[in-house]
Amino acid sequence: QVQLVESGGGLVQAGGSLRLSCAASGSAFSVFAMGWYRQAPGKQRELVASITSSSNTNYADSVKGRFTISRDNAKNTLYLQLNSLKPEDTAVYYCNARISSVLKTYEYWGQGTQVTVSS
Repeated sequence: QVQLVESGGGLVQAGGSLRLSCAASGSAFSVFAMGWYRQAPGKQRELVASITSSSNTNYADSVKGRFTISRDNAKNTLYLQLNSLKPEDTAVYYCNARISSVLKTYEYWGQGTQVTVSS
């Protein structure tokens, strides 16, 4: 079982920056693939960025060049640096942890942190 707790959200003006953190419980953090998702009102949850256990990263086209995902396995923490924020980045941001075996995929979610970007 893995528990994920996000923090760092808030209200920021367009063009500003935020840094989200996701603290994970347990000792197996380093083997999980991690990701940040977001969900805006009336929209489906979408993948923002992901990072594998070997720190390979992937980004949604809408955030490439503006957001950076990283992980600190010694601290069991996932980060998302959000720069050059736009009003359309407003959403609840969720942390996700995933690990797969031959038979099953285990997936965990945090409770979310609100990011609001004013124009």
